[in-house]
Amino acid sequence: MARRKNLKAVQAAKARKKRRNRRKKRAIIMTVEVLILVVLIGVSIVMAKFNKFQTVSIEPEDILINEGVEMEGYTTVALFGGDSRKGQLEAGTHADTIIVAAVNHDKKEIRMASVYRDTLLEQVDDTYHKANHAYFEGGPEDAINMLNKNLDLAIEDYATVDFKALADVVDLLGGIEIEVTEPEAKMLNKYVAETAKASKKKANKLDGAGTYNLDGPQAVTYARLRKLEGGDYKRTERQRLVINKIFEKVKKMDLRTLNKIVDTVFPQVSTSFSLTEIASLVSAGLTYELGDNTGFPFDKDDSKRYQSAGSVVIALGLAENVRDLHKFLFPFEEDYMVSETVQRISDNISYTTGVVRPAGLDAQKEEEEMQDTDGTDTLDGEGISADENVGD
Repeated sequence: MARRKNLKAVQAAKARKKRRNRRKKRAIIMTVEVLILVVLIGVSIVMAKFNKFQTVSIEPEDILINEGVEMEGYTTVALFGGDSRKGQLEAGTHADTIIVAAVNHDKKEIRMASVYRDTLLEQVDDTYHKANHAYFEGGPEDAINMLNKNLDLAIEDYATVDFKALADVVDLLGGIEIEVTEPEAKMLNKYVAETAKASKKKANKLDGAGTYNLDGPQAVTYARLRKLEGGDYKRTERQRLVINKIFEKVKKMDLRTLNKIVDTVFPQVSTSFSLTEIASLVSAGLTYELGDNTGFPFDKDDSKRYQSAGSVVIALGLAENVRDLHKFLFPFEEDYMVSETVQRISDNISYTTGVVRPAGLDAQKEEEEMQDTDGTDTLDGEGISADENVGD
């Protein structure tokens, strides 16, 4: 009798477990279906309003890619932030922000590297100037080709926004949470009125150091601060932090917010992406993660002036820095060696500026990397930029 009761109890437990498993499976299926539905609706919203973008067609034959450069499994995109206060996104405005984003489709990860805008690089006309000079002279096409030429990249597409668009996105998302230091708070309060005026918004000041839910003008001002310790190097860190915070919120936004962002921000975006590519990016945005980010060049000298370019950032061996950049952006790229073009540019920069890579630097870095076991990003350097203007 006792055995029969135990058998019935076991059978009842198994039946309950099967029912729970079925409910779990149904819940998982429903969750996936809802997620797919959200993605499809989001994509349809973007596709329906594609004409709001300022689209710029760049012909494939106009894109310069160094011989031997192949990016299997990756899509590499250039992101530019214009410093125009009038919404000008083409040639004639400097790129306040230059970011290379590498999308790893296998790992569903996006890594970002800020190219310091004062970095001395070879332009498309073979002259040498600051990195942001390319966008000023020839718009996004020249800027893309400059990045491909100097960094062995295969960028074909870009997106450019000005800081009003960024302020609008932050406000539509309900702000972004960022910890602000006392020096940052003081400097932000000094310049936030200028940003607010340019973006036609109200200026709100901070009450000192602390963690804040920054509004649009505050977030943009925070991202553009330069006249602090670390100069442009720290500013690019702030820019990438703001992008990370926005990305986190975008992944959780509802369709109503997406629709508002499309209507408000898309007219302020210049891009070469096609409708199909944008739809693909939107659908991927919900499933991809932002990985590590850094600044380029890693090893640098900012104590020199170069002809009419003025104060510049000079890579301590451009070829070696490009090698490290590929190691960071494309960790699964095999057997990469810098192209002859990058090696030539690297040699020219060293020869004309007199700035050479210190002997033993590579061995020192290898030893430091072996000792670094905390998993943090140690590639991003610090220093003081000679140019102290907050926005320019």
